[in-house]
Amino acid sequence: MKNLSVELTKNSRVHEIDFHNLPFGKIITDHMFQIDFDGDNWVNPRISPVEKMSIHPMNMALHYGQSIFEGMKASRSKDGVPLLFRPELHAVRMNASAKRMCMPELPEETFVEAVHALVGLEQEWIPKIEGSALYVRPFMFAMDEMIGVRASFTYKFMIICLPVGPYYPKPIKLLVEEHFIRAAIGGVGEAKTAGNYAAALYPSKMGREQGYDQLLWLDAEQRKYVQEVGTMNIFFRFKDEVITPSTNGAILKGITRKSAIEIMRDRGITVNERPLSMEEIIERYDDGDLIEVFGTGTAALVANVEEVKYGVTLMRFDSKNWDLSLSIRDEINQIRFGTLEDKRSWTIPAKGVQVPA
Repeated sequence: MKNLSVELTKNSRVHEIDFHNLPFGKIITDHMFQIDFDGDNWVNPRISPVEKMSIHPMNMALHYGQSIFEGMKASRSKDGVPLLFRPELHAVRMNASAKRMCMPELPEETFVEAVHALVGLEQEWIPKIEGSALYVRPFMFAMDEMIGVRASFTYKFMIICLPVGPYYPKPIKLLVEEHFIRAAIGGVGEAKTAGNYAAALYPSKMGREQGYDQLLWLDAEQRKYVQEVGTMNIFFRFKDEVITPSTNGAILKGITRKSAIEIMRDRGITVNERPLSMEEIIERYDDGDLIEVFGTGTAALVANVEEVKYGVTLMRFDSKNWDLSLSIRDEINQIRFGTLEDKRSWTIPAKGVQVPA
């Protein structure tokens, strides 16, 4: 990357970390990447030690919510090489979110080069424990200092890295949300913007109070068609097909979702992306046609669902029938860790960056 400056920390904390005990999202690595949009161009790319930031109280992101992010994972091959999983797709999705939120697009090559540089520098932070990874969080937010409802002119794009354990260490229970909605067609559900997650906090809290891990959201218009789970896309495996809701503008276009679909179709499994109602799900469950339910996402990877509750209807799923979801998880993991030939060219070694002597 042209004009990238690198300042190294004088005191790395990597040797203080217990990689066998990694709470998700609480431990950050030594360095972060930053680049600024000055209203016309992206300028001053740099990697520096992690530190607290100074934000003006009139920062527009704080008041009007122009903030987007991505979630990626880096792993290490059996030979110790740091690997990135489909980073170019995250660059494309980041720019789609930016466009929807009236923010400047970051050149895809800049995004990918920045991820390469930071992960390469922080590769000692990549856990070697099975099920763990280095979570990579690119994000962008408004930087104008003004109170007024308009798009900001200036922005900051950053990347931080966090060593993490499994997001869902055990199968999960889902509660179908019948009152609140996550997103509507024409809204910002397809964008990975911070406000989507903030809006889901209250109903998710109520779901947890009832003993459920996450909510399964329904469409905003008819409240009958499933959309996605708060942290992942959702799949329903029937005897003769797998169905996942189509990405109609209200559902996030998950990278792991796309990868899972490609794996299944390569195996000859019929995967249909179409509207799926709760009425159909319950009817096919009662008929013994619904075999398993699982979610996909960067953080969750592939998460098995053991229970879905919809009103007074309770559907439970036997772990003996989870062979498909577990095999998809295993295949993605083996590709990510370099133990299975990557015939689709999904992984790429992190190239790192030249650092000052």
